[in-house]
Amino acid sequence: MQLDSQIRKVVIVGGGTAGWMAANALVQFVPPGCSIRLVESEETGIVGVGEATIPTINAFNAALGLDEDEVLRRSQGTFKLGIEFRNWGQVGESYIHGFGVIGRPHGLLPFYQFWLKAWMRGEAAPLEDYSINTAACLQNRFARADAGMANSPLGEVAHAYHFDAALYADYLRERAVKLGVVRTEGKIVEVRQRAGDGFIESLRLEGGESVEGELFLDCSGFRGLLIEQTLKTGYEDWSHWLPCDRAVAVPCASAPALTPYTRATAHSAGWQWRIPLQHRIGNGHVYCSEYMSDDEAASILLANLDGEALAEPRPLRFVTGRRKKSWNKNVVALGLSSGFMEPLESTSIHMVQSQIMRLLAQFPDKRFAQADIDEFNRQADQEVERIRDFLILHYKLTQRMDAPFWRRCREMDIPDTLRAKMDLYQSSGRIYREASELFSHVSWLQVMHGQGLRPQAYHPMVDHLPDAVLRDFVGNVRNVIGSCVNAMPLHADFVRQHCAAPGSVSP
Repeated sequence: MQLDSQIRKVVIVGGGTAGWMAANALVQFVPPGCSIRLVESEETGIVGVGEATIPTINAFNAALGLDEDEVLRRSQGTFKLGIEFRNWGQVGESYIHGFGVIGRPHGLLPFYQFWLKAWMRGEAAPLEDYSINTAACLQNRFARADAGMANSPLGEVAHAYHFDAALYADYLRERAVKLGVVRTEGKIVEVRQRAGDGFIESLRLEGGESVEGELFLDCSGFRGLLIEQTLKTGYEDWSHWLPCDRAVAVPCASAPALTPYTRATAHSAGWQWRIPLQHRIGNGHVYCSEYMSDDEAASILLANLDGEALAEPRPLRFVTGRRKKSWNKNVVALGLSSGFMEPLESTSIHMVQSQIMRLLAQFPDKRFAQADIDEFNRQADQEVERIRDFLILHYKLTQRMDAPFWRRCREMDIPDTLRAKMDLYQSSGRIYREASELFSHVSWLQVMHGQGLRPQAYHPMVDHLPDAVLRDFVGNVRNVIGSCVNAMPLHADFVRQHCAAPGSVSP
């Protein structure tokens, strides 16, 4: 590649979590001589409800050289081992989708196949007893994985974070500016395109300044200032599968126990999130406006808080789906500008970091080769479709018949890719991870089993293990995990010792 074909000017439109995550990554990893400029307006504000993450964020933060304890102190963060789902199967039922592994494999088979046989015979405890993450959730305990205990469940703890998204973005902004990112405060009033091919050429700000660029990252949120308003890329609506289209969010005072998991509680026409931070609890009610009014949704949310509401409920409207292209011409959409998937499995921030890492892997030059752009979009589409299927699974598997919304979800048609996965598990207890899809067989297992989908059989190779040996194997896994969890500190104690923000976690 000739030097004169290198990208020299990258412009990020919009701050918030997506914009400042991108700024931090690009300023460290793009070729030398490439400037990074971020344009944001304090008038616009950010959505800022993406306060729960999944373990993939550890790799992203580590790649940026961030110190975990410092990030959590600055963002009022806590640790997350999984998500508890209440009332999704039947009202009154609950289960936990924990991160990490379940049990340990034996021979060629994953542990859950042995557990299935024992469970079918009434000789096994509930699934959550065989995962250190889920067992720790039930006791409000937490410890980081101990690298020195590779053969112990204590070496397999997989964690993510809860944090204040606005504070996390502020921390990243401060850091990015120190590293050389140029921040420009200003409202964009015109987007100028190049004659002939329609590539974005520059932005005109309200004060008259022109911001030129060669590669533009659209982090402008739902409106998609570049990717949609300018390039007319188009949007694929998935609301026939994921019908919730509104949310109302409110923080409340903290509860006595600092839980190391997110909670998703199903209501009559949607569900409520609960995200415990050091200084407050983040709450929101995601719902379908076809079955519930805004006032009713807010009333349900306020009636199901752990403490006093700390602000007025804030409404949000959205259409679940994706942009038809994440990368169009010289614009790459990140975050909400690329589409919206409700935060049921805390995937919003993951999808931002995934797009950033994908962009770095396929960073262009001024030619903007169409083959590279097409491959980027193919990978992005594949990832978001598998995440979409996993979210639909939660709705499709409901056994609730108490409300029209849930009856609709239970009876709806689903994508062929999801139907195949469900049929395979129901037939033979088998679950396969496709290519580099985000959620592992363990994640699919916990949701399918937790919401009542039952396989007709387990893997026949399990029968090679004599019954007595099987019982001992399954029982030993449970006993070891129980002992390990008992050795872990309470989550609140761990936070207080390692990453407490001043004055947030009481003694």
